[in-house]
Amino acid sequence: MIEKRQGAVKQVTSHSNPIVKEIKGLVAQRKHRSQSGLFVAEGLKLATDALDAGWGVRYLALGPEARDNPVAQKAAATAKARGALILEASTAVMSAMTRKDNPQMVVGVYEQQLLGLRDIDPAGATLWVALDRVRDPGNLGTIIRTVDAVGGAGVMLVGDCTDPFAVEAVRATMGSLFHVPLAKLTKDEFKVLAGKWPGTVAATHLKGSVDYRTPDYAEPVLLVMGNEQKGLEDDMAAACRTLIRIPQVGQADSLNLAVATGVALYEIRRKHLEL
Repeated sequence: MIEKRQGAVKQVTSHSNPIVKEIKGLVAQRKHRSQSGLFVAEGLKLATDALDAGWGVRYLALGPEARDNPVAQKAAATAKARGALILEASTAVMSAMTRKDNPQMVVGVYEQQLLGLRDIDPAGATLWVALDRVRDPGNLGTIIRTVDAVGGAGVMLVGDCTDPFAVEAVRATMGSLFHVPLAKLTKDEFKVLAGKWPGTVAATHLKGSVDYRTPDYAEPVLLVMGNEQKGLEDDMAAACRTLIRIPQVGQADSLNLAVATGVALYEIRRKHLEL
């Protein structure tokens, strides 16, 4: 576990430094992220987004390029004022932290935020997306980014999903992770929520007979998407009121999960997205 420290600046010169080892563990191991409640986000943009959104930051590591970058220095000053430990490191040490030959100039360690069933208020939202057993971190990150782009309220992770705080997922969000609430639900919790949902509960499904452009999508909308390989399980589909389908005319037998979610989201939110 990484202990909470007062805001300070520390030079880190050794690959064997305990802090470097802790950050490497957060990058590499879901178990370590789960136990510590922390995760790593790489890059100055994500550091700025996290600070602007008020997320708790534990460490902010700065490579040599960041020392002459005014935006990076401002981020470091803000993080330090909020109690973070600022790490000044060489490129070699930054590479050791991130397991990359060409690391970003800024690497942050942040506190995870996950909602539960009781935290979801359909009345205060226009759109949530529920993902059933999503397995690919790139797909998850891209969906979070798209939900942000259309003004959605949040993303529910149902069942055994990939870790939203894995480095690959965080990177794919392009900072939207810090603006889109995430909730973790069991399948039973989802079914209870779907049964009480006051608006549209729509899911893409192979048995769907409704063109995705047809429904009125009365708000609040709950859009449910299935696993990349197996789609939405039948009992999950049974909890949804409208089963939609995205037409295809080529030889492809399916769409990528993130693409399908994006197509559906832009149709659902079309009246909100007029230029």
